[in-house]
Amino acid sequence: MALTPEDVVNKRFQSTKFREGYDQDEVDDFLDEIVVEFRRLNQENDELKQRLTAADARIAELQRSGGAAPAAEQAVPQPVASVPAASAPAYSAPAAPAPASAPAAQDTSLETTSTNNLLQLARRLHEEHVREGIAKRDELIAEGQATAARLVSEAEGQQRQIVDQLQAEKTTLEARVEELRVFEREYRNQLRTYIQGQLRELEGSSASSGQPEPSAAPGTAAGPVGSAPVGAPGSAQFPGSAPSFGQPQQTPGQYPGYSS
Repeated sequence: MALTPEDVVNKRFQSTKFREGYDQDEVDDFLDEIVVEFRRLNQENDELKQRLTAADARIAELQRSGGAAPAAEQAVPQPVASVPAASAPAYSAPAAPAPASAPAAQDTSLETTSTNNLLQLARRLHEEHVREGIAKRDELIAEGQATAARLVSEAEGQQRQIVDQLQAEKTTLEARVEELRVFEREYRNQLRTYIQGQLRELEGSSASSGQPEPSAAPGTAAGPVGSAPVGAPGSAQFPGSAPSFGQPQQTPGQYPGYSS
């Protein structure tokens, strides 16, 4: 609270009931306010003196340079008028509101600066968050593309491996089938040759004996067939025979229509 001369004149202390005089605490508080106000006024006087000194120096400089000295002389009475305040500090209080506009302007400037700083900070944080978001988005996109490329490459590799394996199995099976076909042809040729040879031997035996070969009752006479040479169907298997794929091997004597 700014202390004015009217406050000092109009101040009334509350009287005590049990002793004459004023309340000591109230008087002390009021004196403390006076001390604070006087100190502030003394500080203002010091500042005004400094401004006066600076103005005098400026006037002297202008006078030396031959510039606008009259304008500087007109500005002198304003700081000079505050000099008597040093001799009567209590009555210089009304002049105190004059410099109050400077702190108010300074506070407004500080608030504006603080607001600008906050706006700049918010803008900078926003830009940082945007950059981080863009970087994270690019990272996720690159990671997704790399994962997709890896999965596609693995799938294509597995596909090629399976196709190669199936192709190899197909080639193996085709080769096995061809081997079986060759074996079948050779087996048929050998069997045909063997049967034709046996028939020729039978025809030759019948012609040499001069008797027709009995055909009514099998086994009625022991013809030349019973004394067949080595290699006959009843004495040995077909030479060069091969396994019959899970069935018992057959000899030429076991074919239908053939009698040993």
